[in-house]
Amino acid sequence: MTQPLSVALIRGDGIGIDVANAAIAVVDAALARVGAPALYNDEIAAGAGYYAETGQDIEPGGEERAGAADAIFLGAIGLPAIRHADGTEISPHLRLRNRFQLYAGVRPVRAYPNAPQRLADPRAAGLDMIILRESTEGLFYSAAVHGRFEVRGDEEVRETLRVSRATTEKLHRFAFKLAERRKERGKSARLTCVDKANVFASMAFFRKIFDETKVAFPDVDVGYNYVDAMALDLVRKPWDFDVMVMENMFGDILSDLAGGLVGGMGMAACGEIGDETGLFQPAHGSAPDIMGQDKANPLAAILSGAMMLDYLAEKSGDARLETAGALIEGAVDEGFSDNALRPMEFGGDMGTKAVTLEILRRVAGG
Repeated sequence: MTQPLSVALIRGDGIGIDVANAAIAVVDAALARVGAPALYNDEIAAGAGYYAETGQDIEPGGEERAGAADAIFLGAIGLPAIRHADGTEISPHLRLRNRFQLYAGVRPVRAYPNAPQRLADPRAAGLDMIILRESTEGLFYSAAVHGRFEVRGDEEVRETLRVSRATTEKLHRFAFKLAERRKERGKSARLTCVDKANVFASMAFFRKIFDETKVAFPDVDVGYNYVDAMALDLVRKPWDFDVMVMENMFGDILSDLAGGLVGGMGMAACGEIGDETGLFQPAHGSAPDIMGQDKANPLAAILSGAMMLDYLAEKSGDARLETAGALIEGAVDEGFSDNALRPMEFGGDMGTKAVTLEILRRVAGG
């Protein structure tokens, strides 16, 4: 008998628990609708709450189990009141990125009808783009969880920004292939290299590898933007862009800015892809102030679940999973079009449970 595909499920902290429950319910319903086998969820305890109880940020053997699964799904991790002695928050997910080299951070940015539009220009209603963030190097190479920073007494802290050829080549190949797939689907598919090559040698190296890679993809239209100009253009003319590839910290900042253009972080899905596994999570934080109050917008987590199904479809060769992912995405799109999705995050009257139930109804064909 064929073993079911397995997901390492880390609900985490705060609203991570609420939205992970919503996403898993929707994923299960979509798989049932298309006649695909259910996923096996291997639940792993991790996060700030677990750290407060045990002194560890993930349960013993948890990292190994996460790597052995076909994919990882994470709700959210971190509680502002629970920190390490150096003041940094609990963040085992950053170590998972590094350990499993999840270098391609895919952040879709899409506007939905009847969701808040932060820009007055009518072209903003059609926003559909992707920020591709390198997720293992850049300035996050020195993230506190890795212990790679240098502290000089109480006078100075030094942290390293790392750009390696091996990782950057893989990232840029991923970016060009992503642009090709979007072109096949009728998108503009312009690929923009976002950097600060005019100032930093690491960023000039990042662009150099981009230029080397583009030779193998002559049909992909390319562009270049310095990160500060990119921040301006995401407010001034975001509809001119499709896929943007960039260093880790730049992507961390610009993906939040872009999320604000299409309603907020409650719509910000995320996939972090490596050669062997992928981690999927909503890009928002744990928001402990609304935990358990039925106020969180679960759609970022639900859309991350759809991304996970796409990934598992490619990994397993089972096209039914891709169909299930498309079913979820269609339910969100149609729900907004019908004004049937009104999350509290947007000033609406629907909490976590009501939004989830509406998506479940549509996924089930009700």
